[in-house]
Amino acid sequence: GGMVMCDRPIIEVCPVEWGRMANRSVLQWDKDDCAAAGLVKFDLLGLGMLSALSNAVSLISEHRGYELDLATIPQEDDVYSMLCRADTVGVFQVESRAQMSTLPRLKPRRFYDLVVEIALIRPGPIQGGSVHPYIRRRNGLEPITYLHPLLENSLGKTLGVPLFQEQLMQMAIDVAGFTASEADQLRQAMGSKRSQARMERLKVRLYQGMAERGITDAIADEIFLKMAAFANYGFPESHSVSFAYLVYSSSYIKLHEPAVFCAALLNAQPMGFWSPHTLVRDARRHGVVVRTPDINASGHEATLEVCSESETGLAVRLGVGSVRGIGSELARDIASHRPYTSIEELVARVPALSRKQVEALATAGAFTDSFGDDRRHALWEAGAHGHGDVAHLHGIMGLNSRPTLPGMEPVEEAIADLWATGISPDGHPTIFLREQLAAKGVVTADGLPAVPHKDRVLVAGIVTHRQRPMSARGATFISLEDETGLINVVCSKGCWARYRSVARDASALLVRGRVESATGVINIVAEQLLPLFAPATIPSRDFR
Repeated sequence: GGMVMCDRPIIEVCPVEWGRMANRSVLQWDKDDCAAAGLVKFDLLGLGMLSALSNAVSLISEHRGYELDLATIPQEDDVYSMLCRADTVGVFQVESRAQMSTLPRLKPRRFYDLVVEIALIRPGPIQGGSVHPYIRRRNGLEPITYLHPLLENSLGKTLGVPLFQEQLMQMAIDVAGFTASEADQLRQAMGSKRSQARMERLKVRLYQGMAERGITDAIADEIFLKMAAFANYGFPESHSVSFAYLVYSSSYIKLHEPAVFCAALLNAQPMGFWSPHTLVRDARRHGVVVRTPDINASGHEATLEVCSESETGLAVRLGVGSVRGIGSELARDIASHRPYTSIEELVARVPALSRKQVEALATAGAFTDSFGDDRRHALWEAGAHGHGDVAHLHGIMGLNSRPTLPGMEPVEEAIADLWATGISPDGHPTIFLREQLAAKGVVTADGLPAVPHKDRVLVAGIVTHRQRPMSARGATFISLEDETGLINVVCSKGCWARYRSVARDASALLVRGRVESATGVINIVAEQLLPLFAPATIPSRDFR
């Protein structure tokens, strides 16, 4: 969204109409027309990570007893080492497959490296061929060169590779003597398809300025083409700096307070690249204990509890609001009437609870610790005491004694967790298949670093993502997750065509392919895809 500012009622300057949202109005001009009229425009960007960081600061103050000032977080080598390992699940902007594949090659060791990372891994630079030259130069595999010595001033900090809009403007100032105002006009004209006449005038001015500085013929043409090529994708450096600070801040909290980081992310959902289940599994791999919802111990959202079993001394307790069908408002109502001693007392104090909602709480294990009921008995009790859709016959209050029911097996509890909350803290679906997968020679995610480059391997996991970016030339990237970590699978256009129905529809996959690890990033280049019949799955996030 955004807004414009005007020195008089906006209707006197620009035609206005009512928007689709109640009490919202929109301008009938686009951004270019508004700019031509001299209106001041503001783009407003809503970021879930800002909410997560605010929540994290509050949790640190509450449970650690100190105030974390995001403006003064120290720069630490350990934080950059974590980024170099691409240990970035949940970290702002650098948690996607493409970013995680770039971090070990870029090897960020200072703040400005993160500024570059943000601008580099975007559709424009990828399609424009800027990524590989920058990384090669960064690692000393390619000399840093400039089309003309005058370009070193504007392109020096990005190793001769143009990335930012501000660089385009500085290039025009350095090689053609443009004023700052002219340089901004050039940026706008190059990025717009509606200003051909203005572009031609500025092009003539640019070539005249370059000629005055001895830049002519092929070099002048090449400079102009390079400027035009990245004008459409150049990222504002100021924007990238702001984003990079959010990258570092979220990385710092993830490294030092993983339990806080996990709880803060869960409370800011929906946001980010990964599902809540994957965020929780990542926290578990970082030594954080995550507990299922409890009717008395849980708040309406995720909270922290003292826990000696957790490496950081804090455990994450899932909120009642995470249970299917409960929602934030009802969860707050439930939390405000605690404590409860029985399901009967719960439904009496919270009359808005339906039988289905009580059954969902029972399925999530929310009554197990507080009432001493295992999940099956709690489900039976929920059916007996919940506010049902069908009333009992007059005078009939149900059975006085409950039947003896078998407890749930671990795999059944995992299925129940995933159904009720979408999160199974202790029972990843592949855990229950590990014995048979090991018999087939399937390598776990944490075992892949030991597999030599180009070796054939068999991997398996739950599908978390399918992506086919325009820059991938028809390849599809499939992300798998097992109980030990994440696996990147590259499926060529031909492989996808051969196994289309499985690749597109299977919720879990068994993949045979070759390991690619020469650049420090491990990918599996798929040769064969087979469906894996897991006891439970999570919805994948496909082609977003």
